[in-house]
Amino acid sequence: MEPPQLGLIEQSFNSRYSNWAREALDELPDNFTITDPCISGHPIVFASRGFLKMSGYSRDQVVGRNGRMFQGPNTCRRSVMEIREAIREERGVEISLLNYRKDGTPFWMLFRMAPVFGKDEGRVIHFVAVQVPILRRRQRRRNGEGLCGEILSNSCRREVCSSSSVELAGVSAADSDCRVQAMEGSVWQHVDNYVFPKDCKPLDGFQLISFLQFALVLFTSLEIEEKCEASDTEKQLAATAISNVLSVLTHYSESTGRLVCEKRFGPSLVSSSLHISLGRIKQSFVLVDPHLPDIPIVYASDAFLRMTGYARNEVLGQNCRFLTGVDTDPSALHQIKQSIQAQQACSVRILHYRKDKSSFWNLLHISPVRNATGKIAYFVGVQIEEGSVDRHGLSPEMRQLSVVGSIKVAVRSSSMSYSIH
Repeated sequence: MEPPQLGLIEQSFNSRYSNWAREALDELPDNFTITDPCISGHPIVFASRGFLKMSGYSRDQVVGRNGRMFQGPNTCRRSVMEIREAIREERGVEISLLNYRKDGTPFWMLFRMAPVFGKDEGRVIHFVAVQVPILRRRQRRRNGEGLCGEILSNSCRREVCSSSSVELAGVSAADSDCRVQAMEGSVWQHVDNYVFPKDCKPLDGFQLISFLQFALVLFTSLEIEEKCEASDTEKQLAATAISNVLSVLTHYSESTGRLVCEKRFGPSLVSSSLHISLGRIKQSFVLVDPHLPDIPIVYASDAFLRMTGYARNEVLGQNCRFLTGVDTDPSALHQIKQSIQAQQACSVRILHYRKDKSSFWNLLHISPVRNATGKIAYFVGVQIEEGSVDRHGLSPEMRQLSVVGSIKVAVRSSSMSYSIH
């Protein structure tokens, strides 16, 4: 890691938390990392002792690296994409994930991640990622492969014990007490865990190659053949670990005066990069989040605030119905509701009210806005007061479409801004 990058990582942690934070975090028994999405490459800035012991890496080998270093050939790409999308949307995620230790050993874990927000700025400062090994899964029996036995697991690792007479690569067996001697290489280290009958005969070259091929396929298939689901106990362990880490970070940010918190406060409810991009659009509009209860406003432009007379903190988190009044046409509200449910754009002329109770006819255009993955992230509502004149001579429809286009570009660009974790 280059000195400039190391300096950024040190600053990322030290500027937010007091000198005792690392010691307090190391006293926690949990496996976790802390990353900074604002530094290029989204590197790890802290790794707990438990995580280092679990993964087999030293702290110097982990800090400054991206979390993808723990992924391998059989890590589910779909799961990785879910984590990536959660980072882009600055939200938490919980998912089962196959990762790899330093020695190349794969293991299943419950991955739970949560954002840490700066209380004053309202932007994501860090992500906390907790890793809980999945210790148990249902017992299975494999048939049709010349092997009969119960398959048990620890972190989804298996040992195969012979409980009946088997024949494998020409070797007869009736009881269990003979182990295949380990050879050089990781495959034979795992094969050595398999228990074979005490009267097994020496293998010739052809039988040895056949057995090696069988053992490699068997080990790989048993290790990664299907996704391991975490138990309720493991999920609770992950939730408790996240809470413990966030509690420590919150406590040790108080002495620096740069408080962090679990929920977003501050100037907006959208990501920092998106907030900056939207601020360049000098028209009246709001973004609402259809995935949240009551579809609240998560961003309001300065022009919207000037038009309605409300302050930003009076608008964010509210449903747009606060603009309606006694003479607002219910059919226009119904049309808006239907367009959102159908995920389609619509334009309405609706009577709205400012904070001072004065009314105005609002030429309102609503349109879905998709992120880089093609999923609807927001709906935008562009407001133009009827009778207002554009200095460029554009019609209200053209002005609205121009704003919608700019917002779509901003949302898509922002959703691609974070590196994969």
